[in-house]
Amino acid sequence: MKQQTRKLGNSGLEVSALGLGCMGMSFGYGPAADKKEMITLIHSAVESGVTFFDTAEVYGPFTNEELVGEALAPFRGEVIIATKFGFKPNADGSGRWNELDSRPEHIREVAEASLKRLKVDAIDLFYQHRVDPNIPIEDVAGTVRDLIKEGKVKHFGLSEAGAQTIRKAHAVQPVAALQSEYSLWWREPEKEIIPTLEELGIGFVPYSPLGRGFLTGKINENTMFDSSDFRNIVPRFSPEARKANQALVDLLGNIAKGKNATPAQIALAWLLAQKTWIVPIPGTTKLHRLEENIGAINIELTANDLQEIDSAASQIEVQGNRYPENLQKLVDR
Repeated sequence: MKQQTRKLGNSGLEVSALGLGCMGMSFGYGPAADKKEMITLIHSAVESGVTFFDTAEVYGPFTNEELVGEALAPFRGEVIIATKFGFKPNADGSGRWNELDSRPEHIREVAEASLKRLKVDAIDLFYQHRVDPNIPIEDVAGTVRDLIKEGKVKHFGLSEAGAQTIRKAHAVQPVAALQSEYSLWWREPEKEIIPTLEELGIGFVPYSPLGRGFLTGKINENTMFDSSDFRNIVPRFSPEARKANQALVDLLGNIAKGKNATPAQIALAWLLAQKTWIVPIPGTTKLHRLEENIGAINIELTANDLQEIDSAASQIEVQGNRYPENLQKLVDR
């Protein structure tokens, strides 16, 4: 089944209008899901026309790239796989990965290891996962440029980078896509990032387009998460914040009723309506959610719908930071 496609800016990289974020299959939202079931889910996504899959070495770590590599092996040349570099295990032996490392030699090591795990000859889209303040972005872009010349990488991406960083990197090696959080409950990119991307011809890949599940309407102030679920430490998911932020879900629910859709579909359709070069990557471990998300592509939001959503959303002040303090510093660059 063919899905609508979109081009990520001027890069010529063409992908399905919705991608699939694979992180949650291995990491972040509770225990890893069953591998066989996830391979079946990824195959279902391909059959539904999804051609864009997102992973990273840090998810697991390593196990998510291995899963994606194995699942997509039968579809080489038909799909685009994005992965990321830029972290290293913390020196404290905790097993955590929130220390940054974008030294050129480390980028090369990650590329070689990711190629093996993904079972590919070239990485379609290689993102810097987070901006490393210790390494000039020009050196990062130059290293990826060299990997592109060597045929090991096809396109360069950035994640959670600020406008100045994007400009500096793009001047050395054209950036195909920026991956950052963007949704109806995190609209900060509209101020400076989206105009910069538009000017430079860079695609935008919003992660957490459903607000880490909150915008689906399936989470409320009483929802309990697994002890290993990242959302337990996110200020925006404190019970008080969830109660306050429910107004946004109610808004989506009201619009969804009129469109015979779900809140999640409206949230995704809203993102797709912002720019033709925006490609959200909702993640899921459930087949019915995958089908629901893909259904968002067929929902037409009129100019009036968009205006209504904007004016109603502007009355709602979303409560809580999107990251705990120790991780927040990794995204303000």
